[in-house]
Amino acid sequence: MRNGRREAGEPEQRLRWLPAALLAIAFVLDLVFLNNVSTFPLLAAAPVLAAPILSLRGTIATGVAANAVGLALVDLEREPTRTDITAFTSLVVLTVIAAGLNVLLARDRQQLRTSREVAAAVQRAVLPDPPHRVGRLTVASRYEVAHKEAAIGGDLFAIHGTPHGIRMLIADVRGKGLEAVRTVNALLGSFREACLHQPDLPGVVRQLEDRMRAGIEEASGAETESFATAVIAEIPSDYSVLRIANRGHEAPLLVHDGKASPLEPATPSLPLGLGALGGDEVPVDRFDLPVGATLVLFTDGIDEARDTDGVFFDPVPVLSRHFPPDPEVVLDTVLSAVSRHTGGALQDDAALFAVTLGPDTAAPDTSTGTGTATEPGRRHSA
Repeated sequence: MRNGRREAGEPEQRLRWLPAALLAIAFVLDLVFLNNVSTFPLLAAAPVLAAPILSLRGTIATGVAANAVGLALVDLEREPTRTDITAFTSLVVLTVIAAGLNVLLARDRQQLRTSREVAAAVQRAVLPDPPHRVGRLTVASRYEVAHKEAAIGGDLFAIHGTPHGIRMLIADVRGKGLEAVRTVNALLGSFREACLHQPDLPGVVRQLEDRMRAGIEEASGAETESFATAVIAEIPSDYSVLRIANRGHEAPLLVHDGKASPLEPATPSLPLGLGALGGDEVPVDRFDLPVGATLVLFTDGIDEARDTDGVFFDPVPVLSRHFPPDPEVVLDTVLSAVSRHTGGALQDDAALFAVTLGPDTAAPDTSTGTGTATEPGRRHSA
């Protein structure tokens, strides 16, 4: 998916065959051991197992099939006894109970599905899809949800073309739910306004910091401890340089020429909302952004994703290869690698945002000329 919430899938198709497999196993075991082993517990378990993974009709059909298998086995081996009648009566009761459980679970699933749809609509309203192109930049984004519950996360991203250049933001607000939504909405609005009115990147960062502080002062409860890690980036109108202000966030990656280079800040800075503890200075790092390079920004749901051994995911090796000048391909590659690393289960929500710089169609291509080549991600002096 692009921007939005990934819906949790239905149970995998292979799970739907478990009740039938259980009945088949019971039938085979009974024939093999010639009634020396009781398979009634397997027959009884089949409708109960069917309740959470099959429909109401499927659950009832499983119970009927369990009774039919039991009757067939008795008919093949001996005359029915009083004990058999009790067993089959128990199977009928268990089938009725399983059907009731199925109805309750179906109702809960519908309520959860409705909650997810509402949450997805809110997420899209608060965090709309960015434009596919801004100036010479091709843009791509993803928002991946870690858990099945409908809590809305605090990850956000934005890009705006302004008279001062193209400005980008990715941030991760502490917490989830309505508190996080309020902060996300406030930061996005403040960033949009700052992009238009602040002449330089430090001014944009200070306005975001002021908005975070104002929100904290007006808040109560857990919101008073809110903060947001963020990367605020700027590319001037001539695309000559990439400026980045990193506020305690994961370092962006510059993917170019088969190499992924982390753009680490020269001076660490505190997250938004905690800036008063570190003074008013806003460090800004400057890097080269070659034509065809892709800038990848992401939240900690990516680099803190762990495998079964607790090893964190490292996107650098995954992106250290040649890519077409397409940010969609780059992000799809990252997400596929994360899914393999974690077994498909993220521990935290993840937002990814990428831009690829295209050639200047208004100017001649001098890439094969005698000009001096620049190293991707080379830091400029401030």
